[in-house]
Amino acid sequence: MSVESGSADRLFITGGTLVSGEGRMLADVLCEAGRITAILAPGHADALGVTAGQVIDATGRYVIPGGVDVHTHMEVPFGDTTSSDTFTTGTIAAAWGGTTTIVDFSCQRKGEDLRDSLETWHAKAAGHCAIDYGFHQIIGDVDETSLAAMRHLVDHEGITSFKLFMAYPDVYYSDDGQILRAMQTAGDLGAMVMMHAENGIAIDVLIAQSLARGDTAPRFHSLTRPSILEGEATHRAIALAKVAGNVPLYIVHMSASEALAEVAEARHDGFNVFAETCPQYLYLSLEEHLSQPGFEGAKWVASPPLRSHHEHHHRDLWRGLKLNELAVVSTDHCPFCLRDQKEAGLNDFSAIPNGIGGVEHRMELMYQGVVDGHISLERWVETCCTTPAKLFGLYPTKGTLSVGSDADIVIWDPVGRTRIGIDHKHHMNMDYSAYEGMDLSGRVETVISRGQIIIDNDQFLGRVGHGHYLPRTLSNYLY
Repeated sequence: MSVESGSADRLFITGGTLVSGEGRMLADVLCEAGRITAILAPGHADALGVTAGQVIDATGRYVIPGGVDVHTHMEVPFGDTTSSDTFTTGTIAAAWGGTTTIVDFSCQRKGEDLRDSLETWHAKAAGHCAIDYGFHQIIGDVDETSLAAMRHLVDHEGITSFKLFMAYPDVYYSDDGQILRAMQTAGDLGAMVMMHAENGIAIDVLIAQSLARGDTAPRFHSLTRPSILEGEATHRAIALAKVAGNVPLYIVHMSASEALAEVAEARHDGFNVFAETCPQYLYLSLEEHLSQPGFEGAKWVASPPLRSHHEHHHRDLWRGLKLNELAVVSTDHCPFCLRDQKEAGLNDFSAIPNGIGGVEHRMELMYQGVVDGHISLERWVETCCTTPAKLFGLYPTKGTLSVGSDADIVIWDPVGRTRIGIDHKHHMNMDYSAYEGMDLSGRVETVISRGQIIIDNDQFLGRVGHGHYLPRTLSNYLY
């Protein structure tokens, strides 16, 4: 691929194969003032008198929408520490991986006003992001004040999705009655409820019993969070959403076959239920990663946990993506360094900060799924770009290559290679890589955000502060 310099306000991408969820076609793309203004058949630009400033020759490349990662956690507190990527380092890493939009989480703690928590997250992100960003709102304290504040956030802040937890008692946990009330309010507003579906009360019993036996190594993090309890919580969340009037429900970071079966049944029956999975639940496992000798397994402690590769979770999740039982692939990017952060749980797996870093590698890992025959090229774009934008009120500004959409574009080299690792491709603020040594097909070549080239041929050309806050609309795709 070659880039000819010219006016930064006008960009012409020629010779590439445009890929969407509907198919692929040879076409040229004209971008002006940060938006896509024309999509032309090859060779028609001269006939129509189109002139361009900067020209990108994308011959032999795929041209896709910028990735939309709707599940990240930058600068999120966990106990006495905070996730290691700031909004600056995390959004730069995202850009390196072909993601041009993230939706992070504003976190309400017990006793805190919902609106104050959002202001805290605005202060963290404003002026510090290299790509565009939005927020979901975590409700950690469901009461009359919080329920009333949900309407304010929808009407005035562009927050149209609210996350609740069935896990983490004494931190973010909500009981079934609180969840039902929040769902009823969200339904009245037309908003989405996102759910961390694990039975936290039962899990805490298993954790206490494990520690009492002296079973403190990282692998017991998975063994005390059995997949059946993810399936049970998913079933219960769906039941509550039905009682609340078929409120739109989105199950986050799905890891277990039992949970997928619940979502698949609800979707087949016509209910407003969606789910995401993450690359870690498709590629990593209890045996190969969490069970590594000594404390090494702590690198892969996250919730839900990595599952056993003997139980067909990986196979079922790939199949769920292919069949649209799983709608979205996000990362749940929540990075912590091994030294000085994960080491807080040296003698107690329950004290290890939960999270895996992956915002940089989602598009790369999922393209490998295309090469390996798990999903189609179109499904790759659909699950990583288009559907997340549709479900969370960003479409058609984001997630599509359409006239009028933001010029968020990735030029993808299908014959290139990407090697992940600390000494290879790694821009997240972590002292290790969860995907160390993986050698993947395909390569991010050029990344464009609102018409500006921010990554090109292994150079970061972007600017901290370029990223805009995105107030989101109520989605038209939930009912």
